[in-house]
Amino acid sequence: MDKKISVVLIIALLMTLALAGCGGSPSEPAEIETPDNSQTPVAEEPVSQDGGNIVMVVEQDIDYLDPHLAAASGTEEILFNIFEGLMHPDSTGAVYPAVAESYDISDDGLTYTFTLREGIKFHNGEPVTIEDVKYTMDRIMGTETGTPLRSELANVASVETPDDSTIVFTLNQRDSAFLSNLYYAKIVPKTNEENFNTFPIGTGPFKFAEYLPEQRVVIEKFEDYWQEGVPHLDQVEFRIIPDREAALLSLQLGEIDMFPRLPIDRVAELGEGFKTIEGSSNMVQLMPMNNNVEPFDDIRVRQAVNYAVDVDEIIEAVAFGYGRKLGSNMSPVMAKYYKEGLENTYDYDPDKAIELLTEAGYPDGFDLTITIPSNYQFHVDTGQVIFQQLANVGIDVEIELVEWGVWLERVYQGREYQATIIAFTGKLDAYKVLNKYISTDRTNFFNFENAEVDELMAAAAQELDDEAAVEMYKRVQEIITENAPAVYIMDPEFSIAMKENISGYVLYPMYAQDMSTVYFE
Repeated sequence: MDKKISVVLIIALLMTLALAGCGGSPSEPAEIETPDNSQTPVAEEPVSQDGGNIVMVVEQDIDYLDPHLAAASGTEEILFNIFEGLMHPDSTGAVYPAVAESYDISDDGLTYTFTLREGIKFHNGEPVTIEDVKYTMDRIMGTETGTPLRSELANVASVETPDDSTIVFTLNQRDSAFLSNLYYAKIVPKTNEENFNTFPIGTGPFKFAEYLPEQRVVIEKFEDYWQEGVPHLDQVEFRIIPDREAALLSLQLGEIDMFPRLPIDRVAELGEGFKTIEGSSNMVQLMPMNNNVEPFDDIRVRQAVNYAVDVDEIIEAVAFGYGRKLGSNMSPVMAKYYKEGLENTYDYDPDKAIELLTEAGYPDGFDLTITIPSNYQFHVDTGQVIFQQLANVGIDVEIELVEWGVWLERVYQGREYQATIIAFTGKLDAYKVLNKYISTDRTNFFNFENAEVDELMAAAAQELDDEAAVEMYKRVQEIITENAPAVYIMDPEFSIAMKENISGYVLYPMYAQDMSTVYFE
């Protein structure tokens, strides 16, 4: 069947949810490689004197300043600079002690003992106390309210503070993700509770200065930051510009200094005075189908849609060829866990799609509404291509554009949709990438259910042999691909554009804009 796609589309930012949670499923930390628990990264000396202000464009307004309520990855990339947990990630995805100075894990892997970093301060100048740390954990777990704010600590049985510098976690079961989960448990001062979402206070290299909705978030250098040598900049403004063309023009005119995730095909337009850093996103762009809603409660229909969507054409039309084709919910960036070959499972075959649709009782296709958050032009453009491709097999698509808040409430939380197009950002471990397919997990807005996946995820989480756990995660990917709860599209490649006198920017395998290492040459 001839393709009828003629699209000149602009690749845009795949900025999506931080949609993962521990869900209480544990595994064995003693057999997993962990970082040296007494060392932290050493900042490189800048070429020139510290100081200066930088304006970085972001395409989405934040959802919350409260780090325990924030769900959007676009928020996380900013809050990364303001807050820290007991542990904090580095550019390799490993975690190191931050608010904690060191930790110890018991032989049975059920008890984690952390020693508070000596002399560490909040942005208001007050010392971080063990009471603040305990308060933070209780708030996240919903100890008093009965309603947890996040799921990363769901496996914690108890939290104790035997002295002024020690906090002890006892787990229900072994949990290899526990150290990385503590990154999401951002430490906040007990005394600031009424202002968490208006004037947040953390321990990170930058302190909050200003937020003007739909305009900007401003952070300033924290002079008393515990790690010597960073940050270098005096101030960073995250300017909110949803329009990609307006943002690019602002960069060219010198109104902004840095443009993360600039489409690689637009780099040539920058001209002199700019430089770029290129990398993979560690993201998974996909089209989830609601497995509880007709006709997607039939696996044959889901598989038919996969055969009807030409992923290669989407990558060329929307990402101008700068994307890595996917076959399941794992990016090749996660090389250790990535199951190769799945990307070719549903090679474009409209005849096979029509055959499956006919078997499922839809010989003439069906009507389909794809609900897409309007602020992500990349997903909107992808939807337009899929609209035309599915028409070739008789599926009449309506593109429904909704605001981000509506998408979160109705699609992600309410699960009231047929299909959607979104992207999942990279996580620090395989469990947090795949846990959204556990039937009981709150992030499973696919409504996907598979007993073998549930069993494998539970077993992998407690597997003492790391290699065996990796094989289990790969098998989970195979099952997901076979059952086709979504169309898996790509991990986009992107570039960070900046003025040529800016250096020190570091790429992360997760959604983060670490401005602490950036400096002017």
